[in-house]
Amino acid sequence: MVYMASVESLWKKILPFRRPSPIDRYEIDEVTAPAELAIQEYLPMEIRYVLAVRPSRIEAFRKLLEDGYGIGVRRVAKTPERVLQAVDRVSRLTQHNTIIPWLPDLLRREELPVFTEEELREAEAQGVNIYEETKTILAQRFEFRKIIAIDLQNRCIGSDIQQLMREVNEDLYPLAIDAIVHRVIYDNAHTRTEIAQSIVKALIFIGPVAHVLEHLLTGLGKVFAASIDDVLAEVAELFALRGSGFTWRQLAKRSRILVPVFILATFGAFQVEPLIHSGHVVSAGVVFGLSAVALSITTAIQSVFMYRKSYVDLAKENKLRLPAGKTLTGMALRQDFYNPARLGLFIGAFCAPCLAALVFSLAPNLSKNGWILATLGSTESIVAGITVICSKRLEKNLFRYKVRLALRSLV
Repeated sequence: MVYMASVESLWKKILPFRRPSPIDRYEIDEVTAPAELAIQEYLPMEIRYVLAVRPSRIEAFRKLLEDGYGIGVRRVAKTPERVLQAVDRVSRLTQHNTIIPWLPDLLRREELPVFTEEELREAEAQGVNIYEETKTILAQRFEFRKIIAIDLQNRCIGSDIQQLMREVNEDLYPLAIDAIVHRVIYDNAHTRTEIAQSIVKALIFIGPVAHVLEHLLTGLGKVFAASIDDVLAEVAELFALRGSGFTWRQLAKRSRILVPVFILATFGAFQVEPLIHSGHVVSAGVVFGLSAVALSITTAIQSVFMYRKSYVDLAKENKLRLPAGKTLTGMALRQDFYNPARLGLFIGAFCAPCLAALVFSLAPNLSKNGWILATLGSTESIVAGITVICSKRLEKNLFRYKVRLALRSLV
């Protein structure tokens, strides 16, 4: 589930979640001894790659280390805020809230997106120079994953060393572009879902309330547990889409479908208890799970169609070259699922009915436990959180895999 600042701030007032630093931070792997160059498998993958591209660099690196300098691989922990702002402005003001159609080409070939005169004027009226924003993105593109010289003895790094590092990073950069695009979209999509927040939310807020309601009136706790997570999610989704550039008018259209879906889901939640009493425990679990994710899955599907409309508009304005074998719907899905929280939501939505049916059938008494009901009702949130966590590791593994393939091709 994607939670925006308005929802996050409420929880951060209640719980001591650590706030992400507003300062740009980096992770660095360093090599400081000449002997390390002899053990290639222990070197950072980026250094292994640039040495394989030009083996003559091994001697240059060895001399650098012998002279008391270090060689590091610096990676961003999060996209720099100024880059995120530039990407958001270009996307929102000129590219119908999309990123994939134009950002890779800008990074690979310095090919600017297509802007209309009207878009440039409207941006200028808001104090935004679109060309300056694209320059910002280009100027920062080497900062995501960069090999650097480290001054270990507080000496000046000379121009010859700086030139060496520039050449090294020019070789590394083409391999890092996909990772950069993934990182920008990941950070730009506000994927701040944390599994801890989902679990604590279920246990501290929804769980006790659902437990009390279930014991006051059997079945009422199930309705509450199935519905409240979707209501909170929809509020968060509205702010997320609004923050991504969609207008209130566009968002208002969503309610035409969401209101009937919410009514249907609530009706389904009221049928869970009668199904249990009639002996259809598995069906009760399935209905409970479907009622819990109905609104979430509907909003997720709607966002895909909203992105598809954006791609259609881009195609009409000749801003999009549709690759062979690709469809607008496929590209919209790719844009939406680049957000790992969204992908996790879809996976969790399919898991929720199965998990609820399993719990209801194997341990019927747990169907009266508010904490269990709250956790089952938040299955898609929890799975989304796990997906976000796994995506960070997956990004690193995919880059390592690409480097290994590149190294094999150089042998």
